[in-house]
Amino acid sequence: MRWLITGAHGQLGSDLQRILVDDDVLALGRADLDVADVRGVRYAVADFRPDVVVNSAAYTAVDAAETDEDGAYRVNGAGAAAVASAVSRTGGRLIHVSTDYVFDGESRIPYDADDRPAPKSAYGRTKLAGEQAVRELFPPAYVVRTAWLYGATGGNFVKTMARLERERTTVSVVDDQFGAPTWTAQLAGALVELGRSPSVPAGIYHCTNGASTTWFNFARAIFQELGAEPSRVLPTTTADFPRPAARPAYSVLSDRAWRNAGLTPLPHWRSALSQAFATVGNALRAT
Repeated sequence: MRWLITGAHGQLGSDLQRILVDDDVLALGRADLDVADVRGVRYAVADFRPDVVVNSAAYTAVDAAETDEDGAYRVNGAGAAAVASAVSRTGGRLIHVSTDYVFDGESRIPYDADDRPAPKSAYGRTKLAGEQAVRELFPPAYVVRTAWLYGATGGNFVKTMARLERERTTVSVVDDQFGAPTWTAQLAGALVELGRSPSVPAGIYHCTNGASTTWFNFARAIFQELGAEPSRVLPTTTADFPRPAARPAYSVLSDRAWRNAGLTPLPHWRSALSQAFATVGNALRAT
C-alpha cells in the first residue's frame, strides 16, 4: 500500500513510519509540506496518489494557541480542510487525527464518538473546526480522536517526568484531571489496522489505551518504571497549577464505536507504559 503521512516527524508520525517500513510511504513533516498550502497539498497528494493519507499534522501548543488562535486554526482547521479537499480529488482513504480537547470535560462517564463537542480552549476549537471541515469536504473520511500521547520522538509528559525525577526531590502533579495515557506506537498500529480495513464505515472513532487515570497517578507509574520512589510525586489541583488554556477535567474517550467496527482495542494504559519502557525506555529517559 501507498501511505502519505503529514506531520511525519512528530510522535505519531514517526511511529507510523516505523510500522510501515514494508510499505511505500511518503513522510512529510512541517518543513516538507505546509498543510495550509492548498496548492502544495493538492500537488503532493495528486503526484503520489496514496491509498491512505494519515493527517497527523497539528498545532499542539495548547497554551500558546490562546493568544495565537489564528495560527492554530491555520494548521488544525484550514490545514485539515486542505488535506481533505486534496484526497476528495484523487480518491483513497483519509484518517484525520483529532483530540479529546473537543469536549468540555464536564462528563463523568467516557465520551462516546457521537457525543456533542463543546471545546473550552482555542486549541480545542481549532481541532473541532478541522474535524468538521474533513467530514464536510470528504465524507468517507475517518476522524480518530485520541488523548494524552507519549512516544519516543519529541517532547511529552513521560519525558518531562523523567527529567524532573533527576532534577528534583519531589514533583507536584495535578490529581483532578482524568484521561487515558496513550503510547503512540500502539496508536500508530491501530491507525494502520484502520487504514487496511476497507469494510470499516466512515465516521468518528475514539482510540486510546484502555482504562483511565489522573496525571498524578500517571506520574507515579512513570516513577515506578524509572526505578524511583513513587511517593516523591505529590498531588496538587488544577486550581493550584493555573495554565492559560483550560484543560478538560475529564477527557476519557469511549472506544465503543472502535470495537463495534471490529477494530482491535488498545491495551490498558499501565501495561502499555511498561511495554514502552521495555522497548524505547532509553528514548523516554532522554533529556
